[in-house]
This record gives sequence, C-alpha cells and structure tokens, in this order.
Amino acid sequence: MRSILTIAFSLLAVTAAHAENCQTIGNQIMCDNGLSGQRVGNNTYWSDGSSSQQLGSFTYNSDGTSSQQIGPHTYYSDGTSSQTIGNTTYFSDGRSCRRIGNQIYCD
Repeated sequence: MRSILTIAFSLLAVTAAHAENCQTIGNQIMCDNGLSGQRVGNNTYWSDGSSSQQLGSFTYNSDGTSSQQIGPHTYYSDGTSSQTIGNTTYFSDGRSCRRIGNQIYCD
C-alpha cells in the first residue's frame, strides 16, 4: 500500500495496502487505520517504522519492495500494476483509489 501513495497521486501507493482513506496536509499523511507519515524530500517516513524513497520513476520501500511509474502506469515488484486515469487509480487486483482534494478514498 505504501508504494501506491508514494507514486500514484504522489502518495497513493502506500494507501492501498494499509488503509482505506488517507489525508495529506502539507508533508503529513494521516490514514484512517492509524498509520501516519511524513514526506521529507524524496523520502516518506511512516509511523510503523517503515520508509520509502523515490528516485526518478522508481520508489524503493524499506521492506524490499519497489515500483516503477511509466506514464499513467505503475508496476510493482510483486507483479501487480495500476493505472491512473484522471483522479482515480485502478489496481490490477480490482481495487481503486480516488483523490478528491487532499483526501484519498480507496474501496
């Protein structure tokens, strides 16, 4: 999920795996499951002790997973992918997340 917040919508990569809804305020990320994070430059630090770093089109997570964004598509190291159309990101497992203002809502 972390990779979704970080890449899609600039934060969406993370949200899909760990939370249903998240809100961004400046460099802070707050999710409804209690997970929170802070963006510092190219890094995101999460309240559960994990982190991610974005380098160009790649995002590297502290758990060893990674993703690459190519245009509207994001390819994850676990073999899944997503596509962003407008303000909605559709994941290959059937889930989707939508950004409305500074809120991200996932089904």
